[in-house]
Amino acid sequence: MYSILAGRHIYEARIDGTNVTIHGRSFRAEVFDPRRWNQERNHRQTEGRQNIVASMPGKVVRVMVSAGDEVTAGQGIVVVEAMKMQNEMKAVRAGRVVTLSAVAGATVIAGEILAAIE
Repeated sequence: MYSILAGRHIYEARIDGTNVTIHGRSFRAEVFDPRRWNQERNHRQTEGRQNIVASMPGKVVRVMVSAGDEVTAGQGIVVVEAMKMQNEMKAVRAGRVVTLSAVAGATVIAGEILAAIE
């Protein structure tokens, strides 16, 4: 049983596996960690430029590639620390790092482009 606050309304939600029930209505839900690399989910983009973006505001603690480097799918690119947790941003597919704006020690905002892969 969970309480959900949406605006000024509070809803009680019951969760059973992948089913969520609120006020007698059932919904199917999928729960996943967006920071965790998953080959099936992350191989959707196969062409063009892939931007590696900060998922939340924080501080760049490590840059693991350089501009021009060849990378493989799932390879770590940049680590951002937010709320005392380190989040590794990974390449969705293999390619070459064409731009790299991330600098260790720099503060970043959510959605900021840290690198691009083609």
